[in-house]
Amino acid sequence: MSTEPEPAENTGDPGDTVDAGPTTPGAVAGGGATEGAEGADETPAGAEGADVEGVDAQDAGAESSDVQGADAEAEAKKLSEAEAELAAQRIERERIERRKAERKEPVAAGTKLSGTAAELLAAVRAVESGAKPAATVFAEPAPAPRRPSPASEPAPAPRRPSPASEPVRRPQPVPDQAPGAATPAPAPETVQAVRQVLAQGGAPETLAPSAAAALGEGADETLRADPWQLLRVAGVRPEQADGFARALLGADCHPDDERRGRAVTGWLLEQAALAGHTALELPTLTATLARRGVPDPDAAVQSALAEGEALAFQDALEETGAPAPRQAEGDEGEAEAERPVRVLIGLERYAMAEESLADGLARLAGSVPERSGAPEDWERAAAAAQGAAADLISAVAGHGLVLHTGGEAALAEPAALLRAAGGLGLRAWAATPSPAGRDRFVALLEDAPGADTSAAAAPPPVATVAGLLAGSEGPGRDGEGALGLDLLVVCDAPLLDVEAAALLTESLPDGARLVLAGDPAVLWSVGPGRVFADLLAARICPQIASRQPDPGPLGELVSAIGIGELQQVQAPGKEVVIVPVRDPGEAVHRTVQLVSDSVPRAIGVPTEETQVITPGHGGPAGTRALNAALKERLNPGPGRFGGFDPGDRVAYTPVPGRTLPGRVVDADAEGLRLSCAGGTVVVPREQVESRVRHGWALTAHQAAGGRWPAVVVVLPGDAAQALSRPWVYTAFGRAARHLSVVHGVDQALPRAVAEVPAKPRTTRLPALLAPREPAAD
Repeated sequence: MSTEPEPAENTGDPGDTVDAGPTTPGAVAGGGATEGAEGADETPAGAEGADVEGVDAQDAGAESSDVQGADAEAEAKKLSEAEAELAAQRIERERIERRKAERKEPVAAGTKLSGTAAELLAAVRAVESGAKPAATVFAEPAPAPRRPSPASEPAPAPRRPSPASEPVRRPQPVPDQAPGAATPAPAPETVQAVRQVLAQGGAPETLAPSAAAALGEGADETLRADPWQLLRVAGVRPEQADGFARALLGADCHPDDERRGRAVTGWLLEQAALAGHTALELPTLTATLARRGVPDPDAAVQSALAEGEALAFQDALEETGAPAPRQAEGDEGEAEAERPVRVLIGLERYAMAEESLADGLARLAGSVPERSGAPEDWERAAAAAQGAAADLISAVAGHGLVLHTGGEAALAEPAALLRAAGGLGLRAWAATPSPAGRDRFVALLEDAPGADTSAAAAPPPVATVAGLLAGSEGPGRDGEGALGLDLLVVCDAPLLDVEAAALLTESLPDGARLVLAGDPAVLWSVGPGRVFADLLAARICPQIASRQPDPGPLGELVSAIGIGELQQVQAPGKEVVIVPVRDPGEAVHRTVQLVSDSVPRAIGVPTEETQVITPGHGGPAGTRALNAALKERLNPGPGRFGGFDPGDRVAYTPVPGRTLPGRVVDADAEGLRLSCAGGTVVVPREQVESRVRHGWALTAHQAAGGRWPAVVVVLPGDAAQALSRPWVYTAFGRAARHLSVVHGVDQALPRAVAEVPAKPRTTRLPALLAPREPAAD
C-alpha cells in the first residue's frame, strides 16, 4: 500500500483528497497533538488531572504502566523488622474488622498479611534506601505461561477457597444512574458551609458542590479536621491540597502529617483505578509515595490500612521453578518454604468487586443450567445454525458460562444464539455496555431473515448494561432481586469494567447462563479491570472462537492490524483513504474539510453520520481543538449555554467511563437539555463543564462500542507515543463504510501496530480464578 499523493486540485478544492486506489496507513506522515499524557488516551469528561506516580496522566483512559520490582537481593533481609511489622499489621487488621462489623460490611478474604512479610518489608526498604526505582509506573508482572486447552473445550471449574476463607456475597450495590435520571445535589446549606471553608483555605469556591458531594453531610467540618480530604474531589492534586492545608493549619502543617500520607495513598490508588488497575503492588505504591514527598511511605500505607481506607491482599503466584524463600528460624510448625506471593494494596470498592466477580464467575462456571430444554431440542437448534454459531449453541446447552470471541461480523453468532434460545422457551436477553452497541445489535436482529418487523412485533430483547442493572431496561428483577432471565448474552464484553461485571454476575439467578462475547483485540474498559482478557486467560469455561472474518477492504485492514500487520489493501470503492499532513494546524484543517465536504460529496455519507477519532483531548489536534473547529464550521454560535448551542453534537459522561453521544436541545434554569440515548437528559449547570464535551471528535475509548458509516481518524505527529495496536485496531474498526486517516506520524503507525501491545494492568482476577489447592488438614 502506498501513500496517496495530494491531488493537484487540492489548492483549489482541498476537500478533493478522497481518492480511490490502493492505500496504506503505514506509509503516511504528518503532524498533530496530545497534551501531556492525554495523548496516552482518553479521559471521561472531568477526569483530567489524574496523576500516576508523579507523572501527569490527564485522561482517565490513560493506562500508565510499567513497574519494576525491588532488588531481589534485598528480599532476604530484615526478618526481625518484618515480624514486628506483621504483628502491627495484625492489630490494625483487627481494628478494620471491628469497624467493618459495625457497618455490617464483610471484609474480603485474604486481606491479612502473613508469612512473606519479610520479603515485603525488604522490598519496601530497598526502594526507600535509594535502590534502583521503578522505571515507569503501575505495570503488572508478566503472567506466567498457562497450559493451553482446546478453544471449545470446557476447562475444570476453579476450586474456590474453603468456607472459612470464602468472601461473603456482598449486598447488591446501587447501580449507576440511568440515562436521564437527575443527579441528587448536596443540600444548599452544606455547599455554602463548604464554600466558606474553601475560601478560608484559598481554594476555588467553585469546588464547593463537588466537595460537598464527595464528602457528604458535614463536609465543612471534615475539611477543617483534615484539609487533605480535599483530594477526594476529582481534579484536585496533592500540591493543591498541600496549599489548602497550609492555609488552614498554619504552623501545624507538616509533610510528615499522618493525615497527608493517608490521603495521598488513597489519591494514588484512585489514580491507579483511572489508569485501569484494581490494585497496586506494595513496592510500587511506596515508591510512588516517596516521589510524592511522603517521608515515610510505609507508615502512610499502614495508616491507610488501619483506617480502612485501603485493603491489603496476598496473592500466590504461579510456580516458576525458582526456589521459594525459607522461613525464619524458630517458626515452629511452619513449612521450610512457601509459595511465592505478591502483596497488593487496593481500594475497598474495587477489591470487593473483584472478589465478588470471581465468586460469581466460579458459581456460573460450575453450575448446571436450569430450564435447559430437551437435549434433542438444543441439538436441532445447533444443527440449524452454521459454523461457530452451531458451536456456540452447543456449548451454551450444557454450560453456565461461555466466552465467544470475534470481530464485527461475528456478532451474527450471538444473535443466532439469542433467537435459538428464545425458540426453546428461555427468557433470553442481550446487553451491551453502550447505547450505540445496543442499537447495532438491535439492527442485526431486525435485519435477520424471517424477523418480524411489523409494528405489532415485540421489541428485540436487547438492553444496555446500565439500563438492565437499573431496571429501566430489560426484564426487571424477581422477588429476590435477581434478573428475570435464563440467558444473558453480553456483547462488547471487553468494555466491561470490574464493577459492572460484578453487578451483572451478582444479579443473575441460580441456574442462569451467561455468555460474554467480544473482540479481544479492542481497547480494554475505561474503568478498572480487564475482565474479558483475564477470563480468557483463566480458561475456566468453554471458549468459542468465530471463524467469520469482517468483509471488504476495511475488514481486511482491521483483521491484519489485529495480528500485528499493517497491510496494503485494495480500496476500489474509496473505503480507505490516506490524507498526509505536515503539522497540527493542517491536520485540523483537513479534518474539517473531510467531515464537512469531501466525505459527504465523494462518499455519500452525511456529516452527521461521520465521526472523528483522535488519540487525546488536549493539544493542537486533540478533541478540544478539533471540536472547536468543527463547531465553527458546522454549527456556529455564541455558546451561550456554557459553551454550547442547540444542535451541537456532544459526548455526555453520566459517570466516569461511560460516554453517551447526543445533541443539545435547549437550556433553562434546570440545566442543559440533551437528546441522548433515546431520551432527554437534563445536566445541572454546575455539572456541565465536567460532564459534557462537544462530540464531533471523540477519543478511541469514547468511541468504543459505536460504529459509524464514515470515520476520520486523526493521527497528529506528537501522538506517536500514544499509539498502540489496540488503539489503532479500535479506532479503525469504528468505520462501517469509509475510513479516512489524517496521518502525520510517519513510521510510528506501523511500528505501533507491530510492536506496541496493550499496556499492562494490575488486577487480582486471574489469581482469584486460579484453581486452589485444598486446605491441609
